[in-house]
Amino acid sequence: MYFRLCIALCIAATALLQKPTAKLQEAADIAELSRLEKAWNEAYVRGDPEALDRLCADDLIVTMSDMKVLTKAAAIGIVRSGKVKFPRYETSDIRIRVYHDAAVVTGLLKRTRNAQGHEANDEWRFTKVYIRRTGNWQVVAWHASTSAPL
Repeated sequence: MYFRLCIALCIAATALLQKPTAKLQEAADIAELSRLEKAWNEAYVRGDPEALDRLCADDLIVTMSDMKVLTKAAAIGIVRSGKVKFPRYETSDIRIRVYHDAAVVTGLLKRTRNAQGHEANDEWRFTKVYIRRTGNWQVVAWHASTSAPL
């Protein structure tokens, strides 16, 4: 009887301890993904293709309004070429949802881009999909489309 009681208490304690651990991990993941989102924005403003290379998985796919689908090399190549500059690259209304080793980040992107002497301002809704591989989060998909007026 004593042995069964001890086993039941151990099982109950293990179950109770798992939930706080999962919540702590999720909070840590959200904090890290928030940091990566800031690093992404800063990399565009600085024109830093090396930072973007670290943030993006090799199998990245980028889909944007009125543009062809881009691979990692093509997307980073735009920044690397220096032909397009982003003096403003700001996100807001960020929502981060973590699903074990995958995460979805959504938000509003406001950016200013300069290309060939022409300045344009964009306002897009975006979705990024992150995957955690070997302990590191990387973007595997990024979609942005024009934001509808409210």
